[in-house]
Amino acid sequence: MSTRFDPDLISMIRCPITKSPLSAASRTLIEQLNRQIESGTLVNRIGQTVEIKLDGGFINEDQSLLLPVRGGIVILVSDQAIGLSGVVI
Repeated sequence: MSTRFDPDLISMIRCPITKSPLSAASRTLIEQLNRQIESGTLVNRIGQTVEIKLDGGFINEDQSLLLPVRGGIVILVSDQAIGLSGVVI
């Protein structure tokens, strides 16, 4: 699924954890994370296994967290953020 977001809207939202600006994740990164979801190895920030595939995502400024997009909605709940340490972006 390809979801397009208004650039003005994206420039206004911030990471709920670091308060930094967000930028769109690459399709390659989303595909990589979705493969981890399929294999049951991807966990969110609070250690829960992520079971629902991502439609897209937004990365915080220091590239440490991804905020998922599902059903065309950016999930800005800190518990649902996905840590990117060890992931090649």
